[in-house]
Amino acid sequence: MKKAFIYDAIRSPRTKAKDSGGLHEITPTELLAQLHQTLAQRVQLDPSLISEVVLGCVTQQGEQAANVAKTSTLLAGWPSSIAGLTINRFCSSSIDAVAIAALKVGAGQSSAVLAGGVEMMSRVPLMADRARVFADHDFGVMHQMLLMGAGADLIATRTGATREACDEVAYLSHQRALAAQAQARFSSIVPVETSSGDVSLDECIRPSLTRERLAEMPAAFAKLGAEGSDSVQRAAFNDIGGISHVHTAANSPSMCDGAGVLLVGDEQLQSDLSVRPKVEILDSVTCCGEPLEVVGGCVAATSEILKRNQLTPEDVDVLEIHEAFAATIVKLHHELGIEPDSVNVNGGCIALGHPMGATGVIMIGTAIDELYRSGGELAVVAASGAAGSGSAMLLKRCS
Repeated sequence: MKKAFIYDAIRSPRTKAKDSGGLHEITPTELLAQLHQTLAQRVQLDPSLISEVVLGCVTQQGEQAANVAKTSTLLAGWPSSIAGLTINRFCSSSIDAVAIAALKVGAGQSSAVLAGGVEMMSRVPLMADRARVFADHDFGVMHQMLLMGAGADLIATRTGATREACDEVAYLSHQRALAAQAQARFSSIVPVETSSGDVSLDECIRPSLTRERLAEMPAAFAKLGAEGSDSVQRAAFNDIGGISHVHTAANSPSMCDGAGVLLVGDEQLQSDLSVRPKVEILDSVTCCGEPLEVVGGCVAATSEILKRNQLTPEDVDVLEIHEAFAATIVKLHHELGIEPDSVNVNGGCIALGHPMGATGVIMIGTAIDELYRSGGELAVVAASGAAGSGSAMLLKRCS
């Protein structure tokens, strides 16, 4: 196998999933086309060198349907010879997109692949595709598919994560994101042009959020539990008693608009570009944990990639782990012994936003930013999908 490298990684700001959000006026393909063009300019890439674009997108409906990986390259004016593949493994989709790109490069099938993801949740809302496993409770239970909030509360119940512990995860996420934004640590962000002007800042961070305000928030998923999720989970785990409904709108990931792309290539690609590679992709894994926990897969994937590479958490300099609801991070601390201070040091998607199909690639860009800012060597990025799935990637900074 050839080595696979990431030459550059960029992302849009993450903006509110509302009509008033900074990116709302542009379509998913328009956003991607801008990122494609910006990335090519940054590394002086001739697009004809790219064989394929692989993108993650969860809700492939309306403007996000019909293979946005292909249509966005055509909108960008890139050669029609470039193939496109759009994949969906829920919220880990773009980590898997990067992994597919790395496998193609490693196998010698391609010298250069663009990978990333997109989700414009103000234009294509969550569950706009009306998937029956989520819209029909009984049908979903037959397939062991529950909604994310129900799974998060089960994680809290089984882990013993209290409301206070979950609120603290959210509080730290916002505080760290505020500090990172103030110190311009997110160097992978590029401005996006709209008719109202350039958009260049993440919008979901809440400077006014306090522990007291977090404590006042009502439980968000108790009604969902009463409608049937609680009984399904109690039947599966008869030792847990009641379900702890500790998640609120404030300690859950913020829905938003956003996209990210990066360039994966082999070592020879360096001769065609103006830059050297930033990181080497050492490994990637995809695995599944408990389906009824829904969003716990990032913990299983983190554990697996560390074990497979004979690493301890202390061996890794940067840990970017998907804040797929606060209890998932508490589960990570409890099961892997990872100290809270070493995870998501620049905030996570509770504060920064969670554009589902793009979250993984944005986290990869953030991890690369932090490796170079801190001088670290190794990074692990992991995200949860649904039904317990999760994907992770191990990166090494190029000297």
